[in-house]
Parts: sequence; C-alpha cells; structure tokens
Amino acid sequence: MKERIECDLPWSVEAKFADVPDALWEQIEPLIPPEPAKPRGGRPPVAARVVMAGILYRLKTGCQWKALPNDFGSGSTCHLRFQKWVQLGVFAAIHRELVGYYHGRRGAALKWTSLDSASVKAPKGGTSRGQIRRTARKAG
Repeated sequence: MKERIECDLPWSVEAKFADVPDALWEQIEPLIPPEPAKPRGGRPPVAARVVMAGILYRLKTGCQWKALPNDFGSGSTCHLRFQKWVQLGVFAAIHRELVGYYHGRRGAALKWTSLDSASVKAPKGGTSRGQIRRTARKAG
C-alpha cells in the first residue's frame, strides 16, 4: 500500500508527490529568492518548498494549475511563483539541478526529448442554426 499524506480533504496526495526530497531541496533552496515582506500584512506566503512540490506535481501529472491539490497551497500561487521564477531565470537553474539530481538517481541523461500530443479539429457549429433570442428592443 502506498504511503499517503493526510490533509483536510476527503482524499490525499501520494507521498511520492507530496514533498521535494531533502537532498534535492538542499541543491534548490539556495537558488530561490526570498519572498518580499508585505508592508500591509496579509496572508503569510506559502513556503517555497511546498510551492516547488506543487510545481513538480504538475510537471509529473500534467494536471491544470487550478487542479493542484490543496496540499500545495492554491494552484494560482504555484503558477504565479513558477512564472516569477521563470522570468527571473531561477527556474532554468532549478531545472538544471533537477536534471542532474534525477540523472544521478535514474540515469536520466537528457540528450534528446520527446513530446506527445494530440490535435483535434474544433467543430465550427452545428448543421442548423437555432433561433437567436433578442436581448434588447429595437429603437424606434
């Protein structure tokens, strides 16, 4: 049986997705800029390690940002922090550390990559048009 991390939800995230391994976090943490203080107060920021776990969860599962489990804070928080780190060039450095870490553990030498996708033509409408209901009266 897989170990699970308990949370307030009726379900919980598998342990392998719930945290960044300590050895990896020791390499990544120095790269992440601290969150600026909020002079007007507000909610405390979500810990960078929790956000990083959320980003890795999204990369592993391919889920939408808004579909991230609450274990990682909100999907919006993870997405905003991800965008910020990309813009600052931090995520490129984090990605290099991730590749190096997993290469050491699993031999993931990325000399080439592959992307799988599917494209489907969007329908342009039905065979007949329904009646259009007017929302405003004619002037006159």
